Amino acid sequence: MRNSLIVLSAAALLPAPVLAQDSLQGCRALADTARRLACYDTLADAARPAVALLPASAPSPEAAFGLPESRRPDSIDAVRSAVGPHFAGWGPNSRIRLDNGQVWQVVDGSSVVVSEGARAVTVKRGALGSFLLDIEGLKTSPRVRRVE
Repeated sequence: MRNSLIVLSAAALLPAPVLAQDSLQGCRALADTARRLACYDTLADAARPAVALLPASAPSPEAAFGLPESRRPDSIDAVRSAVGPHFAGWGPNSRIRLDNGQVWQVVDGSSVVVSEGARAVTVKRGALGSFLLDIEGLKTSPRVRRVE
């Protein structure tokens, strides 16, 4: 029992690669099945915090901007990007793909025709949870919602 306690206490301090090699061998060597199972359980519990400390793959504030769950106290109020060289305006329900990969749909029924060309854009928060798409060189901004 003394040897198994040493293995168990050391398991909590060792990095995962060492746990996988040395401590598993110690658990495997235990003859009593209850002690062997307890040894494996302890190793699994010791490895669990290392997995929990890995960074979560949470999207950046810019990538999450406009998505329903993005309204947090630390969220941003605007995103700057551009539209490609084939942009020539919008109509009701048009989808506008930004250079950052986001896709926004016009929801206010407005329409504008402009000469084709790339333009800088800013999507900003409006009133009551809405979003406005400011397009360089235009005095009108369609109300939009994020679809992708």
